Amino acid sequence: MLPARPGAPRVGGDRPPTTAVVGGGIAGLAAATALAEREVRVTLYEREPALGGRLAGWPVNLNDGSAVTMSRGFHAVFRQYYNLRGLLRRTDPGLERLTGLADYPLRHSGGLNDSFRRVPRTPPWSALGFVALSPTFGVRDLARMNPVAALPLLDVRVPEVYERFDAVSAHDFLESIRFPKAAHHLAFEVFSRSFFADPRELSAAEMVLMFHIYFLGSAEGLLFDVPDEPFPDALWEPLGGYLRGHGVDVRTSTAVEHIAPTDDGGFVVATGDGERRYDTAVLALDTAGLRSVVGRSPELAEAPWRERVGRLRNAPPFLVTRLWLDRPVARDRPGFLGTSGYGTLDNVSVLERWEGEAARWSARTGGSVVELHAYALPEGAARDVEEKRLVEQLYAVYPETREATVVDERHEWRADCPLFPVGGYTDRPTVRTGDPGLVVAGDLVRTDLPVALMERAATSGFMAANALLERWGVRGQTLWTVPDRGYNAALRGLARWGRS
Repeated sequence: MLPARPGAPRVGGDRPPTTAVVGGGIAGLAAATALAEREVRVTLYEREPALGGRLAGWPVNLNDGSAVTMSRGFHAVFRQYYNLRGLLRRTDPGLERLTGLADYPLRHSGGLNDSFRRVPRTPPWSALGFVALSPTFGVRDLARMNPVAALPLLDVRVPEVYERFDAVSAHDFLESIRFPKAAHHLAFEVFSRSFFADPRELSAAEMVLMFHIYFLGSAEGLLFDVPDEPFPDALWEPLGGYLRGHGVDVRTSTAVEHIAPTDDGGFVVATGDGERRYDTAVLALDTAGLRSVVGRSPELAEAPWRERVGRLRNAPPFLVTRLWLDRPVARDRPGFLGTSGYGTLDNVSVLERWEGEAARWSARTGGSVVELHAYALPEGAARDVEEKRLVEQLYAVYPETREATVVDERHEWRADCPLFPVGGYTDRPTVRTGDPGLVVAGDLVRTDLPVALMERAATSGFMAANALLERWGVRGQTLWTVPDRGYNAALRGLARWGRS
């Protein structure tokens, strides 16, 4: 537990402070929530028509006349996402709009299969149990491993992990350990590909941190929940209503053009509708959005900070394909399957297994709603070729789908996730900037806490709000994380022995 600094329960006075939150994804929603709950006057700007950022959804009409919701695809809400789950509890105290999937199965094209369902959740038995139960770890494979090189996994410390491993690629770190090739695909590359990056491009620090979060730093394991309806219905429309109920001015379809500091320490935010002044500002944007707004705001913070933001990079493009099929997939197909060795295909979801809207369509038509993900595709890849290739790979994984007729299909190409390149940690922005009234949030932000992906977005959003509330003497949001160092004292000692 990371308690907020002591302070008043809410802002006081006749004129409460004002904040512009730029970005309506997870980070911006978390920041707006913490501020509005303490009676700060918040305006939330989102350039897209709906809230949710990379978890937004939008309506589409299928060829059969069905009205459905499209999105950028499957996202797992892991049990270690304490702060994100805390945000969702604002409108769903029992998290009843989330449903747990029974397993996180992984399949390699060579025939090997792994599962996390039966793996113990308590460290260190979680990691040991996975190795013992996994067919990818044979006796000869284990004998070839380099245990000394693997010792740092036993005592991951944040932020020290970046000092030690940011200059190494995830690929090279795995090679140094000499993990079995199949285990590269079925275990560690799951973490690497979660960042939409090739392991040769990704900082090993991020992958090592993920190992800590899911295996040796927490007791929740790799099981997860998913929303039981499309993202807007299950998550963002209720939270948007909650924010409006707390006085937040939610402005969707409103892009921020630039931000300028004022002489009295505030900020003028310019949109196509004009300019408004605020006491403080939260930049909760994706990488390209942050680069763009900062690039058009030449007086914001200091020049070195703006230069570092300008060097931030996006991860390679990815493809999400959703197919509405006229017949069901086999009954034993799981709701989610991670794949490797099938070309560009990274996972397959059968949406009617867990999403109400898809289940209703499936019950009405007798078909299935199947979603495919391909991460880290080459720049300039031919879209039509990759889309056809991805569907062909589905046929290899679930052969019965080859006989199905595609009622409709949607292909989403995106390239807006942050890249955490080798040696890039020091360029990433922190929550605080040189201007005490300007803070930054998002999954690209350095938090110096053991969080990643959606949980980093939520945590940094709350941290941004806390930094502003601290200025006004108001108590902020209590945060939770997995331990910031190895969970087990004996293993920490073993890791220290390896360093010496």
